[in-house]
Amino acid sequence: MVTIRSSRKRGIRSAASPAVRADRKTRVRSVSRSGTMPRPKPGATAGSRTGTAASRKKSSFAARLDAAPRQADRKSHGRKVISGKNALKEMPGRGEAPAQIRLNKYLASTGICSRRQADELIQAGLVTVNDRLVTSLGVKITPSDVVKYNGETIREEKKVYILMNKPKDYITTLEDPHAKKTVIDLLHGACKARVYPVGRLDRNTTGVLLLTNDGELTKRLTHPRFEKLKVYHVQLNKGLRQGDLEKASAGINLDDGFIKADAISYIDPADKTQVGIEIHSGRNHIVRRIFEYLGYEVVKLDRVYFAGLTKKNLRRGEWRYLSPREIAMLKMNAFK
Repeated sequence: MVTIRSSRKRGIRSAASPAVRADRKTRVRSVSRSGTMPRPKPGATAGSRTGTAASRKKSSFAARLDAAPRQADRKSHGRKVISGKNALKEMPGRGEAPAQIRLNKYLASTGICSRRQADELIQAGLVTVNDRLVTSLGVKITPSDVVKYNGETIREEKKVYILMNKPKDYITTLEDPHAKKTVIDLLHGACKARVYPVGRLDRNTTGVLLLTNDGELTKRLTHPRFEKLKVYHVQLNKGLRQGDLEKASAGINLDDGFIKADAISYIDPADKTQVGIEIHSGRNHIVRRIFEYLGYEVVKLDRVYFAGLTKKNLRRGEWRYLSPREIAMLKMNAFK
């Protein structure tokens, strides 16, 4: 027992003293004998506290349901449609489970699409949860729920991030049925996850290419609003004149709008066919079109930098997994 000496000098007993404990017992006995309890607040009832807690829970639950916009009835094709306020109420296990996740985020985590595209799939009636068609945005699911897209069960994949030094004659468009060689062929089946190229490099362009099944990261790295920096090593069919270099730096008007290089310079002043160019734009074939506008042909185009990643220590056609630090830097948007 701790004794406060200074309190004794002032005539104040310790909080744990026998006198204080006796005083507490006396007050408790007096209340129990008289039967007097503190008067409730006006309007309160015996079950008001329980009722208030229930209403708070109900309000929170209703608010979460109302966050999903109501939509018109859709053709269910024989399946029950979960929509509007009943979206979560009718689905089994829709309590206040802490492991809930939004359906669109879950779809994006499987690698089949971005979160925005997931919303479109849900609205199109292509997604079911526990064999029930879901058409409302904002629906949440738990790990025990079975999610299907186009009738096939999909599961959240472990995120995979691959850095590749793309060689010439390989394409990044995986949907092309006429493609003889794609960048996925270079993985030789070593990666079991379904990964997709982040952005595009045409058949004749080489260099830094990121592949992943992280739909959210792909969106951040490719959307024009985020303007990720790309650096290219360009070899031209003839020396670039100083005046044309200044035009590319100041900006030119192409068919799809104004464009200018963030930076452009000769790699070797003695060889003016070798040029380095930095650019944020993600427009198709933008580097080739800039030089074609100025009257040059791009003989070789090599991307040496993309969103903080380089091809250091990777020969043509080689690839490696990103380090945890590199992944964290990409997710923190540390590089332009």
